[in-house]
Amino acid sequence: MKDVFSVKEAIKKIEYFCAYQERCHEEVVAKLRSMKMDSDEIDQIMVHLIAENFLNEERFACSFARGKHRIKHWGKIRITNELKFRNISKTLIKTALKEITPEEYLETFHLLAEKNWETIRETNALKKRKKFCDYMLRRGFESNLVYDKVKEMENSGQ
Repeated sequence: MKDVFSVKEAIKKIEYFCAYQERCHEEVVAKLRSMKMDSDEIDQIMVHLIAENFLNEERFACSFARGKHRIKHWGKIRITNELKFRNISKTLIKTALKEITPEEYLETFHLLAEKNWETIRETNALKKRKKFCDYMLRRGFESNLVYDKVKEMENSGQ
């Protein structure tokens, strides 16, 4: 990679970067900094990207929430935390979470829970319960859902 980019070259490169996959503003600014662009140039390029619709935080947040839920099977808590970490506003996070229907969310939760429960090779019931709960909570599912599910599975003798 060359060290010095003109604003025009940087715009071309960053447009490709944004077209390849949805990006949040923070990722793009970091990329521009790595290209040794100064603050004024970064501001100018960011305005261009937003105006040309290469960059849209709402679109990013919605795409991120859908993808992380459907592909990585993350719960809403983890998605929310990851979006906050990327400086996405609370309003946009709420909008993004609406991308996941309650039915789809619960279906994913139950499938993941049952699959995980089956794979835990632990004879000690308390240890199995703890491993299951830790896993589901790490995935970002709400504790009330996790604890209700573990009770249900213990009672059904799965």
